[in-house]
Amino acid sequence: MNNNLAKIRNEYTLQGLEEHEIATNPISQFDKWFNEVITSEITESNAMVLSTAFNNRPSSRVVLLKGYDENGFVFFTNYHSDKGQQIAANSQVSLNFFWKELERQVRIEGIAVKVSESESDEYFQERPIGSQFGAWASNQSETIANRQVIEDKLLDLKLQYGEGPVPRPSHWGGYRVVPTLIEFWQGRASRLHDRIVYLKDSDSHWNIKRLSP
Repeated sequence: MNNNLAKIRNEYTLQGLEEHEIATNPISQFDKWFNEVITSEITESNAMVLSTAFNNRPSSRVVLLKGYDENGFVFFTNYHSDKGQQIAANSQVSLNFFWKELERQVRIEGIAVKVSESESDEYFQERPIGSQFGAWASNQSETIANRQVIEDKLLDLKLQYGEGPVPRPSHWGGYRVVPTLIEFWQGRASRLHDRIVYLKDSDSHWNIKRLSP
């Protein structure tokens, strides 16, 4: 056991989070924080951990946020991947953002639903052509013999489509996580962090509570 791990500790002292400072709507609050993230020029600012659960087995991975509004938080992936199959079996998921430079975390719980085909088409055509080829070349989460399998597929795709246009694969598209809970966490000294949570009730109204750290 590495005893040095117990000595790794950082004090959080940048800011606080008070009820009178926050927006009444969590999407507005997220927008405020995310704009501050962008202004801070944080690397991979839109990276978030997506957690799924299937047969009582949780699974997590990092994906990229590609849009958000009052309806939820959007990311794109292969529908046949492990996460796609897990969402098909259990649409309840969670998202987690951690921006260490601002000593902030946002935790989201909600239901993942597929976005419209037109929305997936629109985003796919905005991707670099290399990423478009990648969506075709990778049977995400499937076992392959070696790297050459992907390289060969990529070469075939380049010969087939050249400089484009490349159609979107039917197995690739977006999910929107429709939130039911959004928690904003601001690091504070002595591990007495600020935690403000928004909970959606049966009337789709957001209730705001402070949680003990």
